[in-house]
Amino acid sequence: MAECWYLLMTLLILPLLFIFHLRKKKTHKKVEKTRKPPGPGGLPLIGNLHQLDGANPHESLRNLSNKYGPLVSLRFGNVPVVVISSAKAAKEALKTHDLAFSARPRRVSNQKLSYNGLDLAFSPYGEYWREVKKVCVSQIFSPKRVQSFRPILEDEVSLLINEISHQEAAVINLSSMALNFTNMLICRIAYGKKFDKESHTKKRFDQNLHQIEAFLGGYFVADYFPSLGWIDKLLGTSSLLDKNFKDLDSFYQQLIEEHLDPNRPPDSAESDLLDILIQIKSDPSSSLQLTWDHVKAILTNMFVAGTNTNSAVIIWAMTALIKAPTIMKRVQAEIRNSVGEKGEIGEEVLQQLPYLDAAIKETLRLYPPGVILPRETMKSCSIQGYDIQAKSTILINVWAISRDPESWKDPEEFNPDRFLNSDVDVKGNDFELIPFGSGRRGCPGMYLGLLIVKVTLANLLYSFDWELPSGVTVQDIDTQMSPGLILHKKTPLCLLPKKFTWSGCK
Repeated sequence: MAECWYLLMTLLILPLLFIFHLRKKKTHKKVEKTRKPPGPGGLPLIGNLHQLDGANPHESLRNLSNKYGPLVSLRFGNVPVVVISSAKAAKEALKTHDLAFSARPRRVSNQKLSYNGLDLAFSPYGEYWREVKKVCVSQIFSPKRVQSFRPILEDEVSLLINEISHQEAAVINLSSMALNFTNMLICRIAYGKKFDKESHTKKRFDQNLHQIEAFLGGYFVADYFPSLGWIDKLLGTSSLLDKNFKDLDSFYQQLIEEHLDPNRPPDSAESDLLDILIQIKSDPSSSLQLTWDHVKAILTNMFVAGTNTNSAVIIWAMTALIKAPTIMKRVQAEIRNSVGEKGEIGEEVLQQLPYLDAAIKETLRLYPPGVILPRETMKSCSIQGYDIQAKSTILINVWAISRDPESWKDPEEFNPDRFLNSDVDVKGNDFELIPFGSGRRGCPGMYLGLLIVKVTLANLLYSFDWELPSGVTVQDIDTQMSPGLILHKKTPLCLLPKKFTWSGCK
C-alpha cells in the first residue's frame, strides 16, 4: 500500500510496462502543441513517480516548485499532474476557474471506501454532489446545528480534563488522549454512541479509522497504471482494502439497525447526524433521494475528517506552544484572565480570546491537516499563461503555500502575532492560508472543527500548566510529520500536566 512498495513492484515489471508503452505509442496521435507548465523530465513509463518522497510528498513537491516555479508539470505513470504551490496560482484555480477544478481524482481506495463516489468528498461534481453539499451546509453543519453539539463537546472536554487531572504529576501521552477524545466526541455527535474505551466495538472503530486513513493516504498501482491492477491483487492490497470495506460496512449496518430499532433508548434529546440522514432518506419529498449506501458513504466523511483532523490540529498546537514557552504563557494569561476563578469557558469567553484565535490560525498555517489538496480538471483551461489539459490531476500544495516567503515573513517561525492586526482568515477567501480548502469543494465541517479545537485548547491551557518530562528539552521536541492522508506528528507528544490553581492570575 505504501508508495515505495508500488514503485518497487513497478520497477520489477519494467519489461511488461515497456511493451505496454510501445503499444500505446504506436496508436498515439499527435496533439496540438500546448504551453505546459515547466517541470522535470520523467523516466520512461513511471514518469516522475521516483521524485515523489512517499514519507513527505509535500516537501519533495515544494522542492520541485522552488526549482521550476509555482506551477510544475509532472507525470505519474499514465496520469498528467500539475502541482500548484503559490497563493496566486491557487486563487486562479480555486476562484477564477473553480468550476473547471471541481472534480476529484478517482483512485482505487477513495472509490471503494466512498461506495463508488456516493459521499461528499469523492463524488463526481454534478447534481447529486450539489444536493449533498446543500444538505451538509444547511442541515448537518449549519451554525445552529453546530451550536447544538456544544453540550456534547463540553461534556467530553470535561471528561478529558478529569482524566488528565487523575494523572497529574505523571507524564501523559497527549497524542493518544487527544485522538481518543475526538474519537469519542465524533461517535456521540455522528452516531449518538458513547463507547466504553476498552470495548470491542470501540477498538473495532479505532482499527477501521486507522486502516481507512492509511488506504486513503496511499496509492495503488492501478491508480497510475489502470491496466496493471492485477499487481494490486498479487500484492494483496486489494484484498486488504476489500476486508476493510466489509468491516466498515458491517459497522455502519449495525449502527443503522440500532437507530431503526423502535425500542432504542434515547441517549439524548438531540438528534445525531445519523438520525438526520435517516430522516432525509425516509422523506419522499426530499430533493435528495438516498439509499443506505449513500448514508454509509456520507458517514465515512464524518468518521475520518471529524476524528483525525481535529486531534492532529490540537496536538500540533500544543507542540508549537510547548516549544515557545513565552507564547504559551501569553495564551494562558489571556484565557485565565477572561475566564476567572469560576473556570467556565462559555460562548462569551470564547469570543474574547483573540490571541488564542491567532495561535490556532498560526498552527493551521504551519501544520494544515490536509497538506495536499487533490483536484481534477473537468475541462481544459489556462492558469498563469500555462495550458492545463482536461483530466489532469491537480495537487495544490497547501503546506508549501502557507510557508511561502512571498506571502509570509519568517514563514518557518511560529508567531501568532502575525494575525493580530491581519484580516487573513482560514475560511477559504485568503489563498495564502487555505487549510480547509476553498471554492465549491471547501470543507463544510470547518466551523465544527474550529469549535472543537478552540474549546479543547482553551480548557487544556486554562486547567493545566504544561511542562516537559525530566531530561527533555525544547530542542528534543521534534516536528517530524508522519506520512498519510492527514498531517500527524510522527512521534507522540508526551508532557507533564500540573493542575492550575487560581491565585489571581494577572
